[in-house]
Amino acid sequence: MKKYTLTAVSIVSIAASLLWLFGLGWTLQDQFTANEKVEKPREKTESASTEKQDDKLTIVALGDSLTRGTGDADGKGYTGYLTDRLKEKTEQEINLLNSAVKGETSRGLLKQLQQREIQRQAKQADVIVMTIGGNDLFQQGAALESLDMNTINSKRQLYLSNVKKIYTQLRDLNKDAAIYHVGLYNPFSNLPDAKTTSSIVRDWNFQSAETAAEYEDIVYVPTFDLFQLQVESYLYTDQFHPNTEGYKLIAERVASLINFEQEEDES
Repeated sequence: MKKYTLTAVSIVSIAASLLWLFGLGWTLQDQFTANEKVEKPREKTESASTEKQDDKLTIVALGDSLTRGTGDADGKGYTGYLTDRLKEKTEQEINLLNSAVKGETSRGLLKQLQQREIQRQAKQADVIVMTIGGNDLFQQGAALESLDMNTINSKRQLYLSNVKKIYTQLRDLNKDAAIYHVGLYNPFSNLPDAKTTSSIVRDWNFQSAETAAEYEDIVYVPTFDLFQLQVESYLYTDQFHPNTEGYKLIAERVASLINFEQEEDES
């Protein structure tokens, strides 16, 4: 088996923020209330076997709407662009299995990992990519209404506990697959209290990266820097999800971490 390695500054800014939050809640309503919903995988598997195929690179994608690709005009999301990029690096056939669910939280992903089909996919995987944590933190934009740090810290601790269980379950199912947990960017960096929200997201990412570092071959992939300076250029019209260019940035970052040369030398 191959291993792949609030304090608003003015009345105008307050009004703008409230209008933005209203738009976010309306646009994302069906995406953040689907924690118990299970969507069919974007791509079906070809057989019921749990054995890996040496002539294929199987990528299993898990998580929330970012992994589903919400906001991408082409419907591919970062997983689709990642596949395109990897095809330039290897002659292997790439098999992408995307089981991400819009609105998914860490608690929801834990439940999903109990499903036999998801477990079968995880066992087949050479590479696992996922996004999870954005819905735990942002809570349909509600986290911005008060910036209650006690609530945010409580949410973070619960999320970290769930993430440890997710990592452990994935490792129990598959000891060899490289796992890439794509980190959070701050979609609110152009709003009042941007320094506060950015600090919250950075801390969330730091704690997540520290947790991932406790496990072998689990990488927490930073994306905060990709969006920080030009966030409006890389967001979809809902001002939360990435647009096509934003997803391409994420895909390029993940693709840069997957190295095939070492695997070919070892085989």
